[in-house]
Amino acid sequence: MKQAHTSILILMLFAVVACKQKIDTKSEGEKLMQVSREWSKIAASRDVEKTMSYWTDDAVVISAGEKLRSGKAAIRQMVEQSLKNPDFQISWEPQKAEVSESGDMGYLIELTTIGVKDSVGTPLTMKYNGLTIWKKQSDGTWKNVVDVLSPEK
Repeated sequence: MKQAHTSILILMLFAVVACKQKIDTKSEGEKLMQVSREWSKIAASRDVEKTMSYWTDDAVVISAGEKLRSGKAAIRQMVEQSLKNPDFQISWEPQKAEVSESGDMGYLIELTTIGVKDSVGTPLTMKYNGLTIWKKQSDGTWKNVVDVLSPEK
């Protein structure tokens, strides 16, 4: 009987070890970069609902010289206000990804370009350095929780 208990304990130990899968952080980082690229294309398409779907409900957007925007309602207001300008354009490209060993959090370093026209119609292009923090959701998708933009000088 004691041998049976020992065998069961050993099997349980192997099961626990087998369940602790090693996360391929490099592969997850590449997936995260792809999600960001897809989001950039959607944002450029001016689809408010799809653009908003990439943020968590409690997301925060921080942009130099502007007030902090916390939560989807505040972020939606920013997105809608930006898109009222027919000349507004935005795109970004992730440069570097890091994903936690647990695979549930990650961040991206990104380069963002925003285009508008000034008051006399001259096109302006502004470059920003970006840091986005992402959280993996229970369904396996990545959502943005913090989005920071700083003007490139």
